[in-house]
Amino acid sequence: MPIKVAIVEDDEGIRTSLTALIRRAPTLKLIGDYPDAETALQGIPRRPPEVVLMDINLPRMNGMECVRQLKTALPAVQFLMLTVYEDSESLFNSLKAGASGYLLKRTASARLLEAIHDVHSGGSPMTPQLARRVVQFFVRVPESGSPLARLTPGEREFLEQLANGYAYKEIADRMKISIDTVRSYVRTVYEKLHVHSRTEAVVKFLKGGA
Repeated sequence: MPIKVAIVEDDEGIRTSLTALIRRAPTLKLIGDYPDAETALQGIPRRPPEVVLMDINLPRMNGMECVRQLKTALPAVQFLMLTVYEDSESLFNSLKAGASGYLLKRTASARLLEAIHDVHSGGSPMTPQLARRVVQFFVRVPESGSPLARLTPGEREFLEQLANGYAYKEIADRMKISIDTVRSYVRTVYEKLHVHSRTEAVVKFLKGGA
């Protein structure tokens, strides 16, 4: 039996391309496409798919919150997030919301079709770079009593980049975030670690929060 697939994507051009791709695949069956989270929350429970391709950056309610609500109502449905950026914060929030995979929108069509079958059969498809971030996160999770334990995955990645000597602009480019987000990380990391300078932050990080 073909795998039943639904798409939630606000960009009409991308949604059209995805629907065409799914319809051409003999092992897949498109049963719904939605331009936003609100219509998806109404339509998907009425005709549940097996796999949902979910855009993260939807208008109004974002894709992560949409997944959280749908996963609660439909725990058997698998969600594969599609995004423009390799953003650690969105990756971990998506996984916590109930997503099983996370791919970039520029992923080749053949790889995307493979990922749908992968997530349907119990896999967790994501790019090698993102998979590495997941591994690094669990390898380097600090003890709960450490100030580092209070950092979000994005803040911890920022601090790693800082410890590697990169300037703020370089960090923004490497993490694919805005310079304003970098400045926000500076404020929150300094506050959580109780430090007042880059050097203090890096020293505390290298000492494991001690």
